[in-house]
Amino acid sequence: MTRVPLYLTERARDLRTNATEAERLIWHRLRHHRSRFTRQLVVGKYILDLACRSARVAIEFDGSQHLDSAYDVERTRFLESLGWRVLRFWNAEVLANPDGVAEAIVTTVGEPRWPTHPQPLPCREGSRE
Repeated sequence: MTRVPLYLTERARDLRTNATEAERLIWHRLRHHRSRFTRQLVVGKYILDLACRSARVAIEFDGSQHLDSAYDVERTRFLESLGWRVLRFWNAEVLANPDGVAEAIVTTVGEPRWPTHPQPLPCREGSRE
């Protein structure tokens, strides 16, 4: 595993300290969730706003400066090439409905990433009644 460059570590730390209102609202709702979430996770040369490593879901909170951003398209392609699923929410959407956004995130994290076994064992197979 490669080491994270110091400037990215410092930038991620600064972003955690100075979180946006949207990030704080969602973090407050998800921080104790069973699927662990991480704020400002460095992946490659990018810093994710919020991430669930076990489900490989990246959550981004975007303001108006992200409208039609080529940088965001490149970033999404890079993350998807590594197997991450990227969710994007507008800050206004989070501020208007933080519980709904949190529920959408939890639902996505709970979805299986790969198909289950094609022939699962029948329930209670081998048990005596």
